Parts: sequence; structure tokens; C-alpha cells
Amino acid sequence: METQKPKPGPLLATVKTPDDLKKLGEEQLPLLAEELRNFILDVVSVHPGHLGSSLGVVELSIALHYVFNTPYDRLIWDVGHQAYAHKILTGRRDVFHTNRQQKGISGFPSRSESKYDTFGTGHASTSISAALGMAMASALDGEKARHHIAVIGDGAMTGGMALEGLNNAGASHANLLIILNDNGIAIDKNTGAIKDYLAGISGKNWKKNPSENKNKEAFLRRSNLFEAFHFRYFGPIDGNNIPQLLSALREIKKIEGPKLLHIITTKGKGFREAEKKQTLFHAPGRFDRKTGALIAEDPEDRITYQEVYGRTLLELAQQNEKVVAITPAMPSGSALGFMQKTFPERVFDVGIAEQHAVTFSAGLAAAGYTPFCTIYSTFLQRAYDQVIHDVALQRLPVVFGIDRAGLVGADGPTHHGVFDLAFLNSIPNMVVSAPMNETELRQMMFTASQYKQGPFAIRYPRGYGFMKASQWQQPFEKLEIGKGKMLKAGEKVALVCLGQPGNFALEAARQLEKENIFPAVFDLRFLKPWDETLLHHIFIKYNRIITLEDGVVRGGLGTSLAAFASLHGYHNKIENLGIPDKFIEHGSKSQLYKICNLDVESIKYAVRNLILP
Repeated sequence: METQKPKPGPLLATVKTPDDLKKLGEEQLPLLAEELRNFILDVVSVHPGHLGSSLGVVELSIALHYVFNTPYDRLIWDVGHQAYAHKILTGRRDVFHTNRQQKGISGFPSRSESKYDTFGTGHASTSISAALGMAMASALDGEKARHHIAVIGDGAMTGGMALEGLNNAGASHANLLIILNDNGIAIDKNTGAIKDYLAGISGKNWKKNPSENKNKEAFLRRSNLFEAFHFRYFGPIDGNNIPQLLSALREIKKIEGPKLLHIITTKGKGFREAEKKQTLFHAPGRFDRKTGALIAEDPEDRITYQEVYGRTLLELAQQNEKVVAITPAMPSGSALGFMQKTFPERVFDVGIAEQHAVTFSAGLAAAGYTPFCTIYSTFLQRAYDQVIHDVALQRLPVVFGIDRAGLVGADGPTHHGVFDLAFLNSIPNMVVSAPMNETELRQMMFTASQYKQGPFAIRYPRGYGFMKASQWQQPFEKLEIGKGKMLKAGEKVALVCLGQPGNFALEAARQLEKENIFPAVFDLRFLKPWDETLLHHIFIKYNRIITLEDGVVRGGLGTSLAAFASLHGYHNKIENLGIPDKFIEHGSKSQLYKICNLDVESIKYAVRNLILP
């Protein structure tokens, strides 16, 4: 598909930077907001990205750059998928159609991309800490008039790090403004006590306790959470109303110290389908610009790893009443809806709180349950201490369903799940597995549900695998933990694989047969413990070995196999294919596999290079 470059409206066409924005009259800003919203819709309907969040903060983006002197005044967008309007207003309008595409602009704020992106964000709840650090640095530099604004929303206030930042900031005298973008939803509906509290002070639940809350303002003065953190609290106001925003920001700008402005916005604002179906239109893929109908691009008779995981988990829950599921705000993304619909009391969405999710799972395991802690690989990084201290050290049987492992595509380096193999490989008492296909994922889940000796990690990729939708649902079979298998016999070269790259290796081996080259292919299935008997067989029979993994080579399969060879005195020639020691940018998955030499052609080249003179 060719990259299409839509035309901005006549007012937006005059705005390339915030300096241009400030030349407009206030009465023109609502029209600019309409044009900006239409421009985002025109692009994202064709080139998919995070839609709903950015639509909800169009007015806020305009007001912030209109009132404040960015980039001198530092603006940080928490999570980052709220930032499309910000990007368009800060010099990237003419390249916005390249958003999330290889060699195009990032879908998240990036310090290397623009001076207006003062801090890179892709994970939630980081903005307050970063803004506070910058504000304290400005104070030390004698720049007390410099403003620092953190826009936090989409459920990110539930993150422990946000509360840590609030606690520290409230005890400071930093010139810090937190804008709480309260839209009631992350990807799925927000959960937890903070959500209920915000609903109360925003007036949504005000009439539920008339005897206690006769006077809203008095109630806020008496019990406002943010005032307790020593923040000056303002709001709530309508965050989709430009005059209200301008008035509030101008007044707050005059006040020194920690401040919090509470705004109420509508996720998906201005596009009816996005307002009605907020979870679906968080990142909807391609859609019809006029009707909002999604444009189906799903391959025929295929099923995603996520759906296999969700359906299998439901089956396991039906067979065992002790099976429970935990997720940090990703029930839809990780397909927990199947189990949630049947057993709502056994599926726990704990909000954006990965550390809590892991230790909460540990508590369930300690009480005799079988928790499936279902968490994106990139977000599991945030709970590393809990995995070690609260789970592995105590040998608690938590099953980690590590979703979106490996390269994820357009979300880029903040979301690639390429470090889990390396950081889990070093933890004692941990089983680390990676299914090659959908059926193997199913069997690993069944095996893990019966394993009681400690934690069991199953990492699986994003999106579609290679099996037909009618083939994956085989009868449950308990796997021998640590046992690998030969996929294809061969000679001279052994392709030793872990996880999804085994499919690429198998296809490369089939194609090489036409050149009278016959590499053997092995699927290890487990990195820890692994099949030492099989490895000795490989090292004895094949003097050339290629490892394949969709994780970082350093600390993963590649270096582990090299260490095995050294330990046992093998001198085979080994080449490692996997993620190199650098951050991989955004692009399609196929493009990124090629960059990392994990595609079929790269594997064929590596085999030829090893065996041909």
C-alpha cells in the first residue's frame, strides 16, 4: 500500500510549529481543533495507530502549546499514545502519514525525533517522575520560571510509579503541573478505588451519597486526595472545551509549586464510532473514514496466539476451579474475555500496576490457587524484582503468560518483547518456555497448570501464527519439561531454534533442499531447563550450528549455547541469529525480522555461508 499524504484544512495548513499556533486568535482555535481531529482521522484510518486517546486530547494539545512556551517549557505525555495532535503541532504535520512505519516517525514521543518531545514515553505512569526530575534540575540551574507539565491519563494514575512521583513531588517546591486527563478508560474500562474516587470528584457519582455530599466544593476541600499530597488542586473542568482550558491554564501558570489540573475528556472525541466503542478504537487498525466500519485484513482460517491463549485458559478453568487469571489492564489485548465472560469472579484486572499484578499472583499461588499472570513481555520488565523476590525465591507456582514476546512491529522499541528470555534465564527455580506454534502453546499451558515446583513462563508472539484455525485445538497433552525435539533430519548444519523462529528455519530448510543443502532443524521448546541430551547429540553430529531466537542473543539462547559448548569442550562453529545488542526501531514485523536476519532468506544465507567454501 502506498503511503498517502492527506491535506490539512486551511487553518491547520498555516500551523507548523507552536509559534504559528500563537499567531491565531482564540476564536479560531475551535475550528483548528476540528481540522486537527479530521487530519488525525484521515491518516490513522489508512495508516493504523492509537486513535482514541489522541482524539480525546486535541483541545488540550492546542491549549498547552498556545499558553506555554514549548519547548522551553517542558511537556511530557504519559503513555505516549495521546501525543498525535502534539506531534502534528510541533513540526511533524507533513510527515505524520509515516507514523509507525519503517523509517517514519515514531508512534510515541521520542527525544531523538523532536526537541518538543522532552522525554520518551511508551510505558505508563512515568511522566510525573520525569517532569519532577526536570523541574528540580531547573531549580538547581536557577530557572525557577520554567514550567514542567506532565499529562497523565488513560488509567496511568493507577500505576505505583505515578503515586511514588506524587509523593515525592508534593514534598518539593518544584514548579510542576500535572494534568490529569480523566477519561475513565485505559484500553479497557479503568478498575480500582482510584477510578471510583475520580468518578466521585468529577461529579459522575455525586448524587449517590446526597446526605454526605450536600456541597461538592466543601467535600473537595475536606477530602481531596491530591491536596493530601500537598498539590494545589484545580477542577474538574471540561478538557474538550478550549475556552475553559485556556482560562484555567493561564491562572495556574501564575502559581508556583506543585499543581494538579483535573480535566474530563472523552476518549475518541469527535468520531461517533470511537466514542461508542472506546476499547475497539483505542488502536482499531484500518477503518472506513466515513462510517467507522473496520476494514478486515485478517488472514483466512487463521487464529492469533492471543485467542489460542484465551480459549485454552477458559478450558483449563472449566476443568480446574483453582485456575485464575490476572492482568495489568490488558484483558482485551490478551484475550481474557473468554474466561471473563464465563468466570468473571476468577479474572482479575488490577489496572496499570505490573508489580502488584505479579505479587498479587504470588499471593494467590501461596493460598493454593493456580494463577495465570498474563502480561505483555515489555511490561513484565517493570516487575522484575517481584518475579525474583516474590515468586521464584519462594518457588510459588505462578504461570506467566508472556504475551507479545519478540518483535511486535509498529509499536517499536518501547514495546518489543525481546529481553524476557535473557532476564528470566538467570533466575533460579524458573521454567522458561517458548512454543513454536499454536498447539505447542496450548500444550505448554496445560503442562504449566499442573506444575507445582515453581514459576513457569510461557512466552508467545503477537498476532497470527502458522497453523489453520481448525488445527490448533488438539487434545491436551502433558509435555516433558525441558524436552526438545527434532523437526527435520539433516546433515552438516543444525538449526537450533527456540519459539516462533523455528517456523522460519523449517521453511528455509525445505527451500534449501532444492539446492542439495540439507540442514537439520531442532525445536528446543525450553530454554530453562533445556534438553542437554539433545544438545550433546547436536554437538556430536553437526560441526556447524546456527541458533535462532526472537529475543536478544546476549543472555538468551545464543550465548547460553556458546557457554554450554565451552563447558563441555566442544569446538563446533556456531552462529547466532537473533536480536542484536541494540534497540530495534519500528516497522512491520516482516521488515524487522529481515533487519535481524531472522527471515527465511537470511537463514538460507547463513546456512550457505557456513557450509560453502
